[in-house]
Amino acid sequence: MPNAVEAVKRAAVEAVEAGKPVAFVFGQVISEKPLKIQVDQKTIYTERMLVLTRNVTNFELDASISAVTEEVSHTHPVKDTYTGGGTVEAISHSHPITGKKKLKIQNALVIGDFVLLARMQGGKRLIVLDRIKPHPAIEGEFV
Repeated sequence: MPNAVEAVKRAAVEAVEAGKPVAFVFGQVISEKPLKIQVDQKTIYTERMLVLTRNVTNFELDASISAVTEEVSHTHPVKDTYTGGGTVEAISHSHPITGKKKLKIQNALVIGDFVLLARMQGGKRLIVLDRIKPHPAIEGEFV
């Protein structure tokens, strides 16, 4: 008969296994709207089951910027009451862009993206952590 320490160890291991602790899995996006990620031949997770990080979503970002546009040459139409209008001679110029600006980061998942997911304890929801590049050592784990 096992001693008390061994029995407690075995019970702890069984409790952890039964609770499905956090585990990492790989998947591939098979649908964008609605979002679906396939992790193996039989398992597909839908949007309801997924928690998306900012790494895999579109988002807006406030940024301070100090830049100048590329120099371009173009004309502007002119309305003149005496001559009837026309265009001015083409000139080359650039424009400064400075201050706090709102940038939209286009980072949403698209069909074919490979992703790293963390299965939350209990196994019913997954956090989509980031896109990944498939590596030959784990290629068989992708769908």
